[in-house]
Amino acid sequence: MTMARPLSGLTRRNVMTELLAGVTLLAIAIPLNIGYAQIAGLPATAGLYALIVPTVVYVLVVSSRQVVASPDAAAAALVASSIGGLAAAGRADYATLALAQAIICGVMFVLLSVFKLGFLANFLSKPILVGFVGGLAFDILISQIAKMLGVSIDSGSEFVDKTIGLVTGLGTANVWSLLISVGSIVILLVGRRWLPAVPWALVVLIVSTILVMVVHLDEFGVAVLGAVPAGPPVFTWPIIDWTLWLALIPSAIALTLVTTAEGLLVSRSYSERRRYPFRANRDLFAFGVANIAAGAQGSFAVGASTSRTAAMDQAGSRTQLPSLVLAVGTLLLLLFGTALLADIPSPAIGAVVAVAIIPLLGIRDFIELWKKDRFECAVGATCFLVTLFFGAIPGIVVAFVLALINLAKRAANPAIDVLQSDGDPGESLLEEAPAGTTTAPGVVVIRLAAPLFFANASVFTAAVQSAITSVDGPPVRHLVLDMEAVTDIDVTGAESFETLQHWLIDNDVALAFSRMRPAVRSRLAELGLLDRQPIFDTNRTALAALVEAAGREDQP
Repeated sequence: MTMARPLSGLTRRNVMTELLAGVTLLAIAIPLNIGYAQIAGLPATAGLYALIVPTVVYVLVVSSRQVVASPDAAAAALVASSIGGLAAAGRADYATLALAQAIICGVMFVLLSVFKLGFLANFLSKPILVGFVGGLAFDILISQIAKMLGVSIDSGSEFVDKTIGLVTGLGTANVWSLLISVGSIVILLVGRRWLPAVPWALVVLIVSTILVMVVHLDEFGVAVLGAVPAGPPVFTWPIIDWTLWLALIPSAIALTLVTTAEGLLVSRSYSERRRYPFRANRDLFAFGVANIAAGAQGSFAVGASTSRTAAMDQAGSRTQLPSLVLAVGTLLLLLFGTALLADIPSPAIGAVVAVAIIPLLGIRDFIELWKKDRFECAVGATCFLVTLFFGAIPGIVVAFVLALINLAKRAANPAIDVLQSDGDPGESLLEEAPAGTTTAPGVVVIRLAAPLFFANASVFTAAVQSAITSVDGPPVRHLVLDMEAVTDIDVTGAESFETLQHWLIDNDVALAFSRMRPAVRSRLAELGLLDRQPIFDTNRTALAALVEAAGREDQP
């Protein structure tokens, strides 16, 4: 695998801009990663450790100049929902499972890269991603609302149980927690609207922490983050039973696929926008080594952060230098500044995370899908509900089933057109003819705009038979199949095609082909479907040769 120079795009002219963007990224990432660690049911250090070694190895390998690697809200929720059933959140074995899950994800990313299987993520269409991530986000939101109100619920329980716990616990809500939360949300929303360049998440945490320390709000029932262990991340390795390794594979697959789909989409979009090279398989390898590093030094699954990447782009960053600034800054914080984190109020963290995940609910996306395609909107909604009520793993399974159904639905109804001729030999023969007509007297030219395979084989056969039998006027004597859009034929399609050939013989209709690709011609010969049928270079030459023949055949 060829490696490009690290920090591609960095010059003397832009180094100061990149360093300042790194400070902004540091201010954004630290409070968010503390919140994401709490979503995942892990200590704050798990979120901070992800910003050091995993970030550095990602920067040294990735082809993208801008994508920021970090745990995100959806990944954190998936970690919590998938591991929660195997171990209780907060216990040592829970943290160990999170490390193992990250390592499995890393191995899967490396395999995807080596075998160039990134295309599998294409099965996660936009409606499916919107529904899946939206379901996870809504589940997170319930936990954050409870945190903002000071209501104690089991964050590792199912959505229904958490919702019931929140509703029944409203009587125990803490007024100070509510005030901190409302103030934090107002600052975040108003601040981002008027001064988007300011790291408002950091401002919220600093102001609320000072308030807690001055007024001693922790004595009035406001929960705080608590002591954060000082020191750099250390090498570790999860020691668990092999059955638990196997049990983690489904959730690791879900994490890997979602990150692959989102990460490659973000990488491709920014590379096209900013005009620099993008190598999908190398980016997958970068995610792989970053996740292995995360699992080997006390963190959890790492993916692509869309929001932070967008923030860096807006800050003028065009290299990975801000991520290195982030890694160094986080390390210094862990070495010398963890005491500053102990009094951060949990309601403020909940507000920061809640505001960050609201866009993940996909409300605008669902409205857009409803306007454009009701079926795809229903696909997204189904994925949303399954993920929300049954969990992330059933959600990803349903996502793939729906993707296959959607694919089969569209493949089973390809465009099958009878082409019409306007009599001008200089014009191409591509327009669709009205139903019940021929292309020319005694001749029908039919174009299949798809490969011929099991999903559409019977539909194609029926369409050809209907086009021939429904003609008003002289009977059809010649059928020309325009093969320009047919790129492949499978065994089921071949069997259906053979049945069609017998039907054509029984009905005295001669078969011919036009615009056939060499590879398809070889495939037809291999399947025994080519005998002595004429093959024309264009539809025009086919008509010129066959119209006269059809006329002679109809003469008494």
